Amino acid sequence: MSNPKSGYLREIYVGGLSGSQPQTTDLRLLEQQAKEKLSPAAYAYVAGSASTESTARGNLEAFAKWHIVPSMLRDVSLAEFDGSVRLFGRDYSSPLVVAPIGVQAQLHKDDADCATAKAAAELEIPFTLSSATSRPMEKVFEEADFVKGEEEGGDAWFQLYWPQDDELTESLLGRAKKAGYRVLVVTLDTWNLGWRPRDLDTAYNPFLTGEGVANVFSDPVFIQKYCDGKDPRRADVSKDEITEASVAAIAQLSPGISRTWSDLALLRKLWGDGPIVLKGIQTLSDAARAVEAGMDGVWVSNHGGRQVDGALPSLNALPAIAEYIHSLPRREGEEKKTVIFDSGVRCGADIMKALCLGADGVAVGRPWCWGLAMNGEDGVRDVLKTLLADFELNAGLAGFRSVKELGRHALVRADSKM
Repeated sequence: MSNPKSGYLREIYVGGLSGSQPQTTDLRLLEQQAKEKLSPAAYAYVAGSASTESTARGNLEAFAKWHIVPSMLRDVSLAEFDGSVRLFGRDYSSPLVVAPIGVQAQLHKDDADCATAKAAAELEIPFTLSSATSRPMEKVFEEADFVKGEEEGGDAWFQLYWPQDDELTESLLGRAKKAGYRVLVVTLDTWNLGWRPRDLDTAYNPFLTGEGVANVFSDPVFIQKYCDGKDPRRADVSKDEITEASVAAIAQLSPGISRTWSDLALLRKLWGDGPIVLKGIQTLSDAARAVEAGMDGVWVSNHGGRQVDGALPSLNALPAIAEYIHSLPRREGEEKKTVIFDSGVRCGADIMKALCLGADGVAVGRPWCWGLAMNGEDGVRDVLKTLLADFELNAGLAGFRSVKELGRHALVRADSKM
């Protein structure tokens, strides 16, 4: 392996000799810096979670309940460390995935989603575009220079907040497919916004002012059916028209009505034979139903604690689900089902622990948001490079030469006696 991810450490030190001052690699400090730079409402929107925020705290605490067991003299070379994984039938050089985050213009007005996509594409990390973007999906794909159908280089996935209107769903998925998005990520747990006091106490809902609805506002079906054929992005649009269009968009993306398992057949029909993963899976029974419905994987997540207060930490749900998914028999030539994990990932050790507990890929959200807020595309890139280097160094120094060597044997419970 050439160009190890851990080389970022040397890059920083050597750069320091010429007076280069990189963005902080302390991601907790980075959040505090972003908090000072952002408007209080924008910071609260990203940092906040549901109700008492116990689920978000639990996500972080769950990682602390597992300890990594380092082994020495294992013939480890960082230059040869193999961080490669296979997700949804494609090989990647690392297990990191950029999680979908909406309304990115509140973090960086000029570049928003495009900055994040470009940073991910450059590092060849799968980028997941939220339905709730500040820029249309086609523009983000083009700006990041993703290449349709290529097996190497950047890869874009599309996350769907499932509209109530099937015709709008068909239009959005058709556009995503045509643009070049390869994997469909269906978020199941956000059919209505959770109770989020940080936003409620300031009555902050960016969607009501036309933020985070670029994909819907640019959709021909939405324009025709919900805007009387008048594009809500046009120069002479009135404030009332924007409000009306925003309300209509919210009613589609967050309708207050949950879909059912039988509805997945429609998504398969609309998306075709491309990979589909269900995001928000927290139980073994839901994972089994996803497999029965012909899905290509599950995304174990509680939405970073933003939806259900008092829920189990996502990491606690991971081992049983991953064990089940990985035990499934496969026909000859059939790709294995993929397990993605998110919720509470803040450092390289967290990535390592999630992989040890069965994740194939590990998605990160909030940390790179703070990089975007501070330094745009460069800020996102630096956070992703920090996470990649931290993970590779942590795994290597613990005695592991590849992701494939990681497993439950590498961890002990914090309360166990060795």
